Amino acid sequence: MSGPVIVGVDGSASSLAAVEVAAHEARLREAELRIVHAFGWPAAHMPAGVAPWARGEKGLEAMVEGTLAEAERRAYARAPEVVTSRSVVVGEPLMVLEIESRTAALAVVGSRGLGGFGGLLLGSTAVHLAAHGHCPLMVVREHPEPAGPVLLAVDGSPAGEAAVGFAFAEAALRSAPLLALHVWNTWSERAYDGPGDPLSSVVVDIDRLREAEQRLLDEALEPWRARFPQVEVEPRLVRSRIRPALIEASREAQLLVTGARGRGGFTGLLLGSVSQALLHHAHCPVTVVRGTG
Repeated sequence: MSGPVIVGVDGSASSLAAVEVAAHEARLREAELRIVHAFGWPAAHMPAGVAPWARGEKGLEAMVEGTLAEAERRAYARAPEVVTSRSVVVGEPLMVLEIESRTAALAVVGSRGLGGFGGLLLGSTAVHLAAHGHCPLMVVREHPEPAGPVLLAVDGSPAGEAAVGFAFAEAALRSAPLLALHVWNTWSERAYDGPGDPLSSVVVDIDRLREAEQRLLDEALEPWRARFPQVEVEPRLVRSRIRPALIEASREAQLLVTGARGRGGFTGLLLGSVSQALLHHAHCPVTVVRGTG
């Protein structure tokens, strides 16, 4: 999707780190960077007698200008050639970013903040944006391994195909290798990753299941290998618990890409448990890509 890279800022250290990542992403895409700042508390959390744009004793203009000036400074320092614009909106930040995402190629947010976009992974904001946004959402977490691969969580679902394409494109933009990791266990036949011991033998033919999971991985990657021949791909099939295996693999990655909902998702569920776990616990930035399947 063409369009700008948007980044939500609230002046927190996390959101300013997200600005730097977003500027880098915009440079890779030769796209505009749009810095989005929303001010105002949700009505349910607004202190009595306080205007929705008030922030302590700071004036609105000084607060907004200070936040945006620092964000623009960070963006320019990281990618001076990128055209940068501002979008300052009165409104609940969650809805503001969702609306902004309709014309964006990528949305970037920090993992924690002051309020506005703050507490992303402590509350439901990142989950909501990943489930309801109109473009891929990148949540900036911890410090990625700069020389690491782009890590793709392959689930083989039709909805996950968009994530596969995004990961190949991102690896090409970064000139990075792609590690395509498909984690399976004996619950895979039931598309289930829940309590119990998924490593125990609950199916008759483990070898047959392993072969089926290998085919699933190969078939998910095959069409994208042809489109991105420059990307070095390492397919990896691992028998393990899904969430812990992906989280551990993220330690050595520069970016983790996952679909919003995989084979185990319930009908109508917009964000699966694996995606939510990665948003909360991965050791590198996570991009959630919604599919149409």
